[in-house]
Amino acid sequence: MTRLVLISGSLRRGSLNSAALRAVRRIVEDMPEPVDVASLPIGRIPYYDGDVEEAGMTAAVQAARALVANADALVISTPSYNGTVSGVLKNALDWLSRPTGASPLTGKVVAVLSASPGGRGAADAQPLLRDVLRACDARVVAHPSVAIDRADERLDGDGEMRDPEVLAALRALVGATLAAVARSGRGALSPSAV
Repeated sequence: MTRLVLISGSLRRGSLNSAALRAVRRIVEDMPEPVDVASLPIGRIPYYDGDVEEAGMTAAVQAARALVANADALVISTPSYNGTVSGVLKNALDWLSRPTGASPLTGKVVAVLSASPGGRGAADAQPLLRDVLRACDARVVAHPSVAIDRADERLDGDGEMRDPEVLAALRALVGATLAAVARSGRGALSPSAV
């Protein structure tokens, strides 16, 4: 069974990026082929500190690393904080990139999306996130590019993202991600865009 881990780059209770990932979860759960879906709560991961790493990774870091290591793919949804990813997301990726040469991100298929109330859908944060993931030797899904603009207007009364246009884009991203996993043979591709 394919294992998918969802990571929201926002800690906010009403996060638009978390809403987008809940929509991804519903899409995956409705697929005919079973896919195991889990979420990684990055707010529990402490600030990266090399001294802490040297003394022994905390339980939250160990759990995050194990979850990612056992996944076939990740789907990360990022807000744009001053034109880049949130500090908490970058911090989680810094921990997951360690130790050098034994990172659970190495060779991992990763899809990226973003959501915001603005007209660009936080698209300005995606290039840096893709660059960070490539530096970690992840296999970043190149297409489709999903940036959900006016995301706050696309929520229903329950705070869920059910907009048909958004759901179509997310279905395409999930399809591309699962296809990349199938092509990768869990290690057959070079670490680059897939």
